[in-house]
Amino acid sequence: MTTEPAAEPLVRALRSRGQTVACAESLTGGLVAATLVEVPGASVVFRGAMVVYATDLKNVLAGVPESLLAERGAVDPDVARALAVGARERCIADWGVATTGVAGPDPQEGKPVGLVYVAVAGPTRTTARELRFDGSRARIRAAAVSAVLALLGAELAAAEPSIGGRGRGPG
Repeated sequence: MTTEPAAEPLVRALRSRGQTVACAESLTGGLVAATLVEVPGASVVFRGAMVVYATDLKNVLAGVPESLLAERGAVDPDVARALAVGARERCIADWGVATTGVAGPDPQEGKPVGLVYVAVAGPTRTTARELRFDGSRARIRAAAVSAVLALLGAELAAAEPSIGGRGRGPG
C-alpha cells in the first residue's frame, strides 16, 4: 500500500497545530487509519481508530444512537456525523473522521452501491458529504478514503489553528 497524496500534508498540518485525529470506519474497514499511519511521524497525531463494520458496533463502540440507526440505517449523513463525533470523543482527539456507505457488490438497506458518506468532526463543527462512486468495491473504498482525507484537509484549512490538542501522542 502506498501513502495517499493527501495524508502527508494532513499529518504535517496536524503536527504543526499540536492536534490529533481519530477514525471511525465502516466501508473502508481501516484503510483511512492505515493511510494515515503510513506517514512517518503519524504517531504524534494519530490517536486510534474503530472499525465499526457491523451496524450494532456503530452504537456500542462509536456511540451512534440506536434510534438513529433503527430509523435511518447505517448509510446516512447523520450516522456519518455521529461516527466522526464518536471517534473524536472516544479517542480523545481534536478531529474525528468517519466513513459509511455501500461498496458492493449488492445494495444495502435499499441504498445503492457507490453511495458513501464521509464526515469530519472538529473542535467547532461537524461536516458530512454525500458522494456517489462507480467501479469495483476496491475503487469505491479507495475513493472514500481520498474523500474523507480531502474533507479533513478542507476543515483544517477553514479552522482556526490552536496550540495544544486534546489528545497526546502514543502512550
